[in-house]
Amino acid sequence: MPSLQGKTLLVTGASSGIGRALCELLVERGVKVLGVTRHPAALSEEVLPIEADLTRREEVSAIFQGLGKIDGLVNCAGVAYLSRILDGTPADWEEMWRVNVMALALCCQLSLKHFPAGGGRIVNLCSMSGHRVPPSGGFYAPTKFAVRAITEALRSELKAAGLPIQVACVSPGYVDTPLLDQYFRGREDALSQTRAAMKMLDPEDVAWAILGILEAPAHVEIADILMRSSGQMM
Repeated sequence: MPSLQGKTLLVTGASSGIGRALCELLVERGVKVLGVTRHPAALSEEVLPIEADLTRREEVSAIFQGLGKIDGLVNCAGVAYLSRILDGTPADWEEMWRVNVMALALCCQLSLKHFPAGGGRIVNLCSMSGHRVPPSGGFYAPTKFAVRAITEALRSELKAAGLPIQVACVSPGYVDTPLLDQYFRGREDALSQTRAAMKMLDPEDVAWAILGILEAPAHVEIADILMRSSGQMM
């Protein structure tokens, strides 16, 4: 298993939830971590901050200006609102699409010229909602289906171009993060009932799965990891 010691990785959504948990694991392994966030003060001291609002394309592009070489990109940033197709708010749809899809795709594209000749890895945080649409899926689920499609499209394009960069997804079910509070806004009682009914995944659980992809041997290509709490029905 290759060591990440001395590598440089770029992580979006680095100041909370899964992104923050991953940054802590990477720092422990001697990785130089560049953390993209709107809230740099929330990052640990060991993470080098890059402040950006991923809803703005120009700020996403600015992340990569003068960036230098990186050995990996992990797209952890995401927005989740319960916003139905039937009666949801288009502003919520647009924010989810900009962050979950457009910013992720642009980060993938712009990162490519910063990888060394020997290649590297990109990991996109997807969701179980990118594999099936739950009753409350709304517009969030389509954004995660798009993440899977972007990952597969990029993988095919990289292979066709002969570029040694691997692309993977991690698709968790319920994870107890601030994003879940965002998703259940206005339905706090339902969230309390869900937490009482099962032990959800912790951010660290998903961070370990991402780490497994990043540390896999170079000849091992992991396409997607689906994971959920043993108490989650679907």
